[in-house]
Amino acid sequence: MAAERIDTRLLEQLTEQSQDLNSDAVRITNEALGDFTEVARDEAAARRRWWQRGGTVAGAVGAAALMSSLRATAATSGDDIMALQTAASIENLAVSVYRTAAGLPFIKNGNKTIAAFIAKTTTQHQAHAEAFNSAATQAGGKGQTGPDPKYAAVVKQTLPSITTPADVVKLAITLEDVAAQTYTKNVGQVSSAELRKLFASVAPVEAQHRATLLAVQALLAGNTADLIAVPTDVAKLPAAAGSVGIPDTFYPTENASPITEGAVK
Repeated sequence: MAAERIDTRLLEQLTEQSQDLNSDAVRITNEALGDFTEVARDEAAARRRWWQRGGTVAGAVGAAALMSSLRATAATSGDDIMALQTAASIENLAVSVYRTAAGLPFIKNGNKTIAAFIAKTTTQHQAHAEAFNSAATQAGGKGQTGPDPKYAAVVKQTLPSITTPADVVKLAITLEDVAAQTYTKNVGQVSSAELRKLFASVAPVEAQHRATLLAVQALLAGNTADLIAVPTDVAKLPAAAGSVGIPDTFYPTENASPITEGAVK
């Protein structure tokens, strides 16, 4: 297959854009957490004021205001908390898998670009887990420190058979894909704008991880691991190099984890 003619500056631009995307996501995530914390604090303050006044706030009007506040809190402390805990469990598992992968000899002593990707991605997943757990505790729930049980079983079954970088990449693609699908679906499942903003800021980062890994997987499968580098020899890249990482026009959600999957029991 003829190599696609691409401007040699493309990889450098993509690398810069990748970092920009994650930086933007971190900023948006922090903003969403700040907004969510403020809302939770205001609701808690409203309840304290009601009880301090002995529950005698202007009869039915006061009772209606209290019930409205309680309904808002109930919405946050139910499905929302489970969604956040499940998201944190997916992130916890991703961190564990990437750390394990980083210690494998053929990763640690192998392709430097793959090793660097794993190191950077581990840091990002740690930050995502912290963000989801922070929101869960702000909502009155518990932080999730354990891994997603469904995919932890998949990892446990898969790890003994991992012997090559391609095996690591395949497993990582599975985890990044379920994370992206889950958070994309969560945007339409949570009850507040702040939480929708939180999930919407993290989902594209996970999708980007998957896109990168799909490109790496294709190069490994084509026995062109030497092209997994920044910068690379663009003239040798296969024609599919520009599209293999983005197989979907719209990100799917049929494999999204249910909100209860990684919730704290």
